[in-house]
Amino acid sequence: MRLAGKVAIISGAASGMGAATARRFAAEGAKVVVADLLDAEGEAVVTAIRATGGEARFVHLDVTEEASWRAAVAATVAAYGRLDIGVNNAGISGSKVTDTMETEAWNRLMGVNATGVFLGMKFEIPELRKSGGGAIVNLSSISGNTGQNQIHLGYNASKGAVRIMSKSAAVQFGKDNIRVNTVHPGLMPPMRTSGATADPVVRAKMLKRVPLGRTGEVDEVANAILFLASDEASYVTGAELYVDGGYLAG
Repeated sequence: MRLAGKVAIISGAASGMGAATARRFAAEGAKVVVADLLDAEGEAVVTAIRATGGEARFVHLDVTEEASWRAAVAATVAAYGRLDIGVNNAGISGSKVTDTMETEAWNRLMGVNATGVFLGMKFEIPELRKSGGGAIVNLSSISGNTGQNQIHLGYNASKGAVRIMSKSAAVQFGKDNIRVNTVHPGLMPPMRTSGATADPVVRAKMLKRVPLGRTGEVDEVANAILFLASDEASYVTGAELYVDGGYLAG
């Protein structure tokens, strides 16, 4: 098993890519903390993992709140004695608002998508140091690399912030044997918070730019996260892994 004996906390793990990653990690031997605002959905993910023989537990987490992060990481260490992997996945879509310059949406997108990742690293890194090092995987997006129509500027900005702050963390904490990388999903199944990008007409237009000619699957993102979190990527840090069907290559 690729993560045997490892302890991981995954934010936004009650659904989508986060839930897929939690299931994948547990199948590879990790003790998984499913962290999310959605209590019932998060507990359901834990129940499903335990039903297949995996080890998991749920913690309530609002990624925008420093105290919530402190409590979630403390609960992880109290339960399992250490932390080896942080996956900062929680995020919201930027396609639900029609005004792509709306200030309220900017603040919300930056708070969840960017500040949420920063706070995750703030509390994960001290525990990774105590464990002798570890891995952090932050979820960015193809939107962190290119401008787009019908998406709030704050979404592109927040995902770009994740991309560059992860590189900075990789440089600053490499001396502690902590690796920090980003995964950049492309066109995936709509998120709970998706707006225009859930519209079949809009999605069909986006799909024309994907060389592989299909939408990605959440398990394909989970596989990329697994690689970067595992010892197979022991000399990979500050990197960007695109799971986009070739979208950014066009």
